[in-house]
Amino acid sequence: MRHRSWSRVTSGVLLSVIGAVQYGTAKVFYKVVPHFDTEGFRQYIHQVMAIFGHTGKEVVMVADRSGIHRAHKLASTLTHWHERFRLYVLPARCGHHLNPIEGFWRVLKDRIGAGRCFPDLHQLYQRTRRVLMAHQERPIYEFHW
Repeated sequence: MRHRSWSRVTSGVLLSVIGAVQYGTAKVFYKVVPHFDTEGFRQYIHQVMAIFGHTGKEVVMVADRSGIHRAHKLASTLTHWHERFRLYVLPARCGHHLNPIEGFWRVLKDRIGAGRCFPDLHQLYQRTRRVLMAHQERPIYEFHW
């Protein structure tokens, strides 16, 4: 039986990437973190708002139903950006057709981990950065998933 999971591919070395797609330009805004938790997501929201908050337009972020995206600890951040930031949580099992970043994560994982084992976090981090930087040259709508 063949199992394919992110932790198996990386031989126990885990790395998380937080990201969002800007509709219109299809640019991915990402942050590589050693562990994805609510605090990391809060910081990411603040970073996104530092980039887009000055435009005068409301920033809308679409997220899956992960507990991190629905945590009560986000309340203060969402209150802070009231009127300028909105977080929409999608229904369960809606697929990548409503959230394009999900298809991108699948492509990213395949490109980083397909047939590779990384002996340490540094090598995994370097490979992840190379794949993400290569994407900046190629819009997300050119990926086929």
